[in-house]
Amino acid sequence: MRPVDLSPISADSQTQRPFDLFLIFAGANIVATTLQVGASLPPGLGIGHSLVIIGAGAVAGAALVAALAPIGTQLRVPSIVAARAVLGFSGAQTLALLLFLTNFAWIALNNVIAASITVRLTGIGSVGLWATALGVLATLVVLGGPHAVAIVDRVAVPLLAVSGAVFTIACLRVPWPATTQELTLTAADTFRGLDIVAGYQVTWLLMFADYPRFVRSARGAGVAVFLGLALTALWFMPLGFIASIAAQSADPGAMVAAVGIGWWGAVLLALATLTTNFVNIYMSALAFKSLMPSVPDSPAVWLIGGVGAALGLLSTRWIEQFANLTLLLAGAFVPIGGILLAHYFVLRYYVDVPSLYAADGPYRTNHGWSRAGTVAWIGGAVVFYATQRIGASLPTLAASILIYVLLARRLQQLEQR
Repeated sequence: MRPVDLSPISADSQTQRPFDLFLIFAGANIVATTLQVGASLPPGLGIGHSLVIIGAGAVAGAALVAALAPIGTQLRVPSIVAARAVLGFSGAQTLALLLFLTNFAWIALNNVIAASITVRLTGIGSVGLWATALGVLATLVVLGGPHAVAIVDRVAVPLLAVSGAVFTIACLRVPWPATTQELTLTAADTFRGLDIVAGYQVTWLLMFADYPRFVRSARGAGVAVFLGLALTALWFMPLGFIASIAAQSADPGAMVAAVGIGWWGAVLLALATLTTNFVNIYMSALAFKSLMPSVPDSPAVWLIGGVGAALGLLSTRWIEQFANLTLLLAGAFVPIGGILLAHYFVLRYYVDVPSLYAADGPYRTNHGWSRAGTVAWIGGAVVFYATQRIGASLPTLAASILIYVLLARRLQQLEQR
């Protein structure tokens, strides 16, 4: 099996177990950035209020990604190819470019957080050395294809679970600071917290078919994706909130040092960076192959992993803007989730897989742009940024579904006249 292949796979290739798919998504979400979501919530929320926000946002975001997983098992194509049915070829290419560019930020952010914490806790090497080593190692695994990722995750995810348990015990033993600042919270603070949590989960949306297509059972794939994202977020986001309170800082190094987990922290963050960057590199490589199909698989993977490792040296500034980055991406991806739900599950449009690849197929008309998909995407993004004070995720999802359904039906009626 090629490491990066945009072609549809055969039914005989759907041999991956739902449990392996669960491990891939769980391994991707057990990472420093998941902790950072909890740390980005206002400290004055209190543990009870923050748990409610994390619970609602984590479950809702995971449910959206999981609901789309059956598309992968049924069409057996990557996410960026499945998106051609709703956005048109050019629209899907634009989405691929967005994914390609933004994933560099995630890869670099993961590498530098893990590297800085590892150096701080072990005193071995430098941030640049660790960031580069982690980036190269993740790239080598991705070169082995989805099967190699699944094999590594069978070892890495259980180790992550052990390290996570140590982190959990350490957080529970940390005394709650008596000087925690009490804030006067508004409804807007609560809704912003919900959007940050749900939006972070939705940043995994464009992986909805990449790995699930290798699983035969649509139901099994959906359950595996949901549990992989929801359980890890419900576990790690509260830990990030508690650790940030203990450290009186959202700095990852200070958080890990404050709870006193020593070298277990280095193990946790190093492994977590690998397992999540398996997915980030794979998604970016698929997007890059969609934009430039003539580039061989290996150079595409090395380009993604190499640039991500190099940018890791510059990404410490991004930590301060983590919440804003999450909201920015959520504004682009939540409408895509609504459009996909509308096309595949509300309207239940039939999709001819060969047409998704045809140079003269229906998805190349109108200069490759789907009018319904483009308007719904733009409209959903506008709704997201206009409704953040009242909670943007649900209105955006509803608006994008409604716009797409109404416009797609209207265009279909006009074509039939």
